[in-house]
Amino acid sequence: MKKVLLVSLAMALMACMSTDPYTGQQKTSNTAKGAGVGAITGALIGVATSSKDDRKKGALIGAAGGAAVGGGIGFYMDKQEAALRAKLEGTGVRVVREGDNIRLVMPGNITFGSGRHEVRPEFYSTLESVALVLKEFDKTAIRIAGHTDSVGSDSSNQTLSERRAGSVGQLLITQGVMSGRVHVSGYGERYPVASNDSAAGRQANRRVELELAPL
Repeated sequence: MKKVLLVSLAMALMACMSTDPYTGQQKTSNTAKGAGVGAITGALIGVATSSKDDRKKGALIGAAGGAAVGGGIGFYMDKQEAALRAKLEGTGVRVVREGDNIRLVMPGNITFGSGRHEVRPEFYSTLESVALVLKEFDKTAIRIAGHTDSVGSDSSNQTLSERRAGSVGQLLITQGVMSGRVHVSGYGERYPVASNDSAAGRQANRRVELELAPL
């Protein structure tokens, strides 16, 4: 059994190193990570579902199938991440990769006017670029979250965060993104990413985030 698990681990490490096109640094690719997790999970499932005499064979078959599935998800999200980075370079929108999920952070100062929930007209082209990628990679769910700073009442901040997230979601839908993929939430001032004691911190907290997750 140990030998079988070592084979699975080898599948996890195959082609694990790649060059990040944005930093030039060597890193473990998300595709390889996904393949590794899939291989090990598949091997364990293969062992559990096979008879005693066929456990080694079941583990190897499960590892191969799990690697293909896990690597496929990672590869799909790798391609989507690359497309988003290319479209959003220089726009002020940050692209953050977290495992198989991708998060787009849209600062409030470039997305909305002060105290307003309507998307700035000059930001339309950026969201249109995002929509193009989302339509191409249609096997992801889109969670849109609005956030505010702590200035103002809790209730007004909650409403503003919901309306801002809704405005972004509606614009994506009007650009052809399927409404069933879009889930909108507002969190008011509850999840700051910086201190609200400074102007810079409050500006960082005023944001809309899009999280893209495999379906």
